[in-house]
Amino acid sequence: MLLRKEMLRFWKVSFQTLAAPILTSVLYLVIFAQALQQHGEVYPGVSYTAFLIPGLVMMSVLQNAFANSSSSLIQSRVTGNLVFVLLPPISPGTFFLAYVIGAMVRGLAVGAGVFAVCFWFAEPHFAHPEWVAVFAVLGSAILGAFGVIAGIVAQKFDQLAAFQNFLIMPATMLSGVFYSIHSLPPVWKEVSHYNPFFYMIDGFRYGFFGQSDLSPWVSVEIVAACFSLLSVVALALLKSGYKLRT
Repeated sequence: MLLRKEMLRFWKVSFQTLAAPILTSVLYLVIFAQALQQHGEVYPGVSYTAFLIPGLVMMSVLQNAFANSSSSLIQSRVTGNLVFVLLPPISPGTFFLAYVIGAMVRGLAVGAGVFAVCFWFAEPHFAHPEWVAVFAVLGSAILGAFGVIAGIVAQKFDQLAAFQNFLIMPATMLSGVFYSIHSLPPVWKEVSHYNPFFYMIDGFRYGFFGQSDLSPWVSVEIVAACFSLLSVVALALLKSGYKLRT
C-alpha cells in the first residue's frame, strides 16, 4: 500500500513529474546536438547526437528517482502526515523498499519517455541491452536510496533544494553526459573518477554502443558498492527514527 501511494503520488501530477523532465531532456538534446555535432564523433562510428542520448536518458533517470523519494518524505514531514505512515507496523526495510521502488518506477518511466522521444533524432543502438537494464535499475535504486536519506536529513524544502542544487545537479552535469572524460585535461579526468555518477552513465552508455571510457565490470562494481553503502545508511536512519519521530 505504501508503494501504491508513492506511485499514485507522482502519477496524479504526471504532467509535472513525467512530461516536464522529458521536455527538458529533449531541449538539451536539440541545443547541444546542434551546437556540438560539427565536432565529429566521440566514439568511432558514433555521432555526437547518438552519444548524447544515453547520457540524457540516464541523467533523467537519476534526477527523477532522487526527486521522487526525497520530495515525498520532506512533504510528508512538513505537512505532518508522516505520522500516518509511521503508526502502522511497517518495518524499516519495508518502508525503505516502498520509497526506493517508487522512486525507481518514476525514474525509469521518465527515462523511457526520454528514450522514446530522443531516438527520433538518431538510430538506436543496443550492443549490450543487459548492461542498459543493469545500470538503469542500479542507478535509479541508488538515487532513490539517496533521496530517502536526503528526505530524512533535510528539515525544510530549502535544505532539500541544497542537496539537489549542490550535489545532484553538479554530479550529473560533470559525469560525462555531454562529453567523454578522455577529452578532459589530466587533472579533471582524475577528478571524474571520484564521481559515482560517472560510472553509472559510462556503464549505461556501454550498453548502447559497446564502447565506454572504462570497463563496465569496473563500473558495475563501484555502482553496486555505492548502493550497498547508501542502503545501509538509509536503513540505519530509519531504524533509529532520526528526525522522523521528533
